[in-house]
Amino acid sequence: MVRSIQPVLETLDPRYEEAAAILGAGKFHTFRKVILPELGPALLTGFGLAFARGVGEYGSVIYISGNNARNQTQVVSYVIMQKLNYVDYPGATAIALVMLFLSFLVLLLVNMVQVHQAKRTSSL
Repeated sequence: MVRSIQPVLETLDPRYEEAAAILGAGKFHTFRKVILPELGPALLTGFGLAFARGVGEYGSVIYISGNNARNQTQVVSYVIMQKLNYVDYPGATAIALVMLFLSFLVLLLVNMVQVHQAKRTSSL
């Protein structure tokens, strides 16, 4: 997350914030109208990468989550493995396809925001 946001913060021109302050904008308004639009694509990219890593992680997440079905702390990758161990191939396939669709949807959203950002910055 930090590696996707840090370059944007480093290249962000402080004159924009100064201009907003001179025009009478408060800190929240400056953040919402000046900083957040610049950070939006980087935040979404960082979220997409973190989500992809979270979906792909297996071993460490199993120990952290506790895998307690009663407390609803199971990890999807572990549930898929359990279904495969119990020879429930249709169930495992269904869960894997839902996760695959969700991952593609997140990647599509990240790409759409990046294209929108590229159009926005090239028109300036």
